[in-house]
Amino acid sequence: MSLSVHILPPFPLIYRNYSSITKPTTSCPRQTLVISSQKNHNTKPFFWSNLLSLAVAATLSSPFPSSAIPSLNSQPPLLPPTTPFSESKNLTTGLENGKIRPCPSINPGCVSTNPQSSSFAFPWVIPENYSDNAIQKLQEAILKTQKNAKIQLVEDTPDGQYLQAEVDGGFGRDVLEFLVKRDVVTYRSMATKVTYVYPFTTALGDSKGQEERMKKIVDQLEWYAPSFDSMD
Repeated sequence: MSLSVHILPPFPLIYRNYSSITKPTTSCPRQTLVISSQKNHNTKPFFWSNLLSLAVAATLSSPFPSSAIPSLNSQPPLLPPTTPFSESKNLTTGLENGKIRPCPSINPGCVSTNPQSSSFAFPWVIPENYSDNAIQKLQEAILKTQKNAKIQLVEDTPDGQYLQAEVDGGFGRDVLEFLVKRDVVTYRSMATKVTYVYPFTTALGDSKGQEERMKKIVDQLEWYAPSFDSMD
């Protein structure tokens, strides 16, 4: 890049008035030339203004790229803090390492057969005389007992037959997940919408509604559902 400097005169030009010039007289032995000069009092010194003009005129075009100049805009954006509310917006479904997932800690409206879940339920056991086409019977029981039920996915996996369905819940849609492996059925029933009341960070709801839903399904199937009460 180039540096261009325009130098302005630091002081104003002073104009003199030579209108009055006395010619030498004949009476004086020595010839004397007298010049009467008169300043133009209307002209003011412009030292500081010219200095400012000089600074402005000296235009320096930076030889460095604009990215070399520090800027607040160049700082990486700060990530928003993680809160229970933000976590509840991204609830993960599907199998995890070939197993039904546990209930999220921020979602009280959930029940799962995964032993890591705080809202734990025992897996179902399919009687021998009901083992034929168990996944089809499970779909039929969901459609009969649940409101606005929709089967989302049925697939064979190395760990068994996986089924996912959506049904109406208390605050929106709930997700039901099942894994049928031989005569054992593991599952998770979870609300997809977690409700918070400001300024509290504890979500509303509990697992009772999910437990009642699963009881309706297993009663329709007439499969065996162990419970803590049955162990007394």
